[in-house]
Amino acid sequence: MIGQPSLYAFPDSSALQQNLYQYILQAQSDALARHQKFKVAVSGGSLPKLLASPDLLSSSDIHWDRWEIFFADERAVPLTHPESNYALLEQEFLSKIPRTRPRPTVYHIDPNMLSDTQELADAYERALIGSFAAKDSVKLPIFDLLLLGCGPDGHTCSLFPGRELLREEVAWVAAIEDSPKPPLRRITLTLPIVTHALKIAFVATGAEKKEVLRKIFDTHPEAEGQEVLPCALVNLGAGHKVSWFCDQAAVEGVSFPKKSSL
Repeated sequence: MIGQPSLYAFPDSSALQQNLYQYILQAQSDALARHQKFKVAVSGGSLPKLLASPDLLSSSDIHWDRWEIFFADERAVPLTHPESNYALLEQEFLSKIPRTRPRPTVYHIDPNMLSDTQELADAYERALIGSFAAKDSVKLPIFDLLLLGCGPDGHTCSLFPGRELLREEVAWVAAIEDSPKPPLRRITLTLPIVTHALKIAFVATGAEKKEVLRKIFDTHPEAEGQEVLPCALVNLGAGHKVSWFCDQAAVEGVSFPKKSSL
């Protein structure tokens, strides 16, 4: 049974970060009870900064040496470029892990393949295959946790509304040549990979998100044969595996039932 996503609303960023830390800690515990690694995919935007909470960074319960971090999407730019999700994660999160602690394993794009977006996507898919086992024996990789954002247009990863890419069912990683927001050239995990994850956490904050969250949670366009926003497709496809971490400003006017703690 797919069930419903959980929508959490917190009074401020500190409470959000504390609850997100507890959620990540439980996801890590569940993962390490199943296998030796904690396989996580992250997106960019404001997420890396919100991840870098004192609770998470200083916790002795976080086993960084067991983490494998992938990117839910990435821009076809050098790793040091201001628009690189890797550069953002390094600056806002990874660099803040105490130097006395081990570093997680991070799978970034191959900067030698930036001239060919499809080659870049194929190489990143091979990196996933290498971590998740041979593709012929694993139809879809199963991430322990996806940490995602939500754009004001309802996009997540680099899965944008109204795009044919939302119907992709074979590729694990797709190339994008004409993103509706710059930079134009990107790679992204496809929708089946996202919804196949064991846990999916969206982080959405600020009043500028309230309109799109009302569309995601309170409208039902699929019943009327209308376009469904990518974030709503994740809710529909993954159901109870999805948790939304929001502040009060982001959920103002949202009718969907909200929770105040894990």
